Amino acid sequence: QVQLVESGGGLVQAGGSLRLSCAASGRTVSSYVAGWFRQAPGKEREFVAVISWSSDNTVYADSVKGRFTISRDNTRRTVYLQMNGLKPEDTAVYFCAASSWKPPSYTTTHHGEYDSWGQGTQVTVSS
Repeated sequence: QVQLVESGGGLVQAGGSLRLSCAASGRTVSSYVAGWFRQAPGKEREFVAVISWSSDNTVYADSVKGRFTISRDNTRRTVYLQMNGLKPEDTAVYFCAASSWKPPSYTTTHHGEYDSWGQGTQVTVSS
C-alpha cells in the first residue's frame, strides 16, 4: 500500500485559491491512480478529480470543472489539486487517495477502487 499525506488546506475567502498537495511514501510506490475526494459535514464523501499515473487522463466532477486542476509529479511522488474560484460550497475535508498497480492511463471515480487514503485536510471557504 501507499501512504499518503495531504497538506495545503486552510481558510480562504470566496473567489480565492488554494493548492493542495498529497505526498506518497512506502516501500513500494506503484503505478497508482491518484484521486481527490471531499466530504462536507453531514454529507457523503464525493469524488472531485482523478489523474492517471501517466498524467494523460484526468476526470473532474461537474461541480469543479473549469475551476480545479489536478496534476502530479511522479519524481516527487506528489499529486496536486489547484483550486481557483473557490465557493462556500467547496468547504469540506479533502482526501487524497491512491489506487495501486493500475495501467498507466487508467482512471476511476469510484471510491471503492482506492486502496490507500490520506488523513484529510480541511478547506473552508468564507462568503
